[in-house]
Amino acid sequence: MSLREFTRQELSQYNGKDGNPAFIACCGMVYDVSRSFLWKNGKHEVLHVAGGDLTEALSQAPHGLDLLQKFPFVGTLVKDQY
Repeated sequence: MSLREFTRQELSQYNGKDGNPAFIACCGMVYDVSRSFLWKNGKHEVLHVAGGDLTEALSQAPHGLDLLQKFPFVGTLVKDQY
């Protein structure tokens, strides 16, 4: 399986709703959290939603990046081009 590059717009489609997988980005890496019961329906702890970049939110989380690295790594988040 080749790794994919995601734009923010593309990542937003992987929101865990309507049968879509739940992907999140953190520190430029995109992870598939679809199988986690903590991400049911694309939501985590009522505060976070799948399909976005959670890099800033991680600084306030009770866990670090090491927890996310246990999930399948599916690609990278590319910087927005203007």
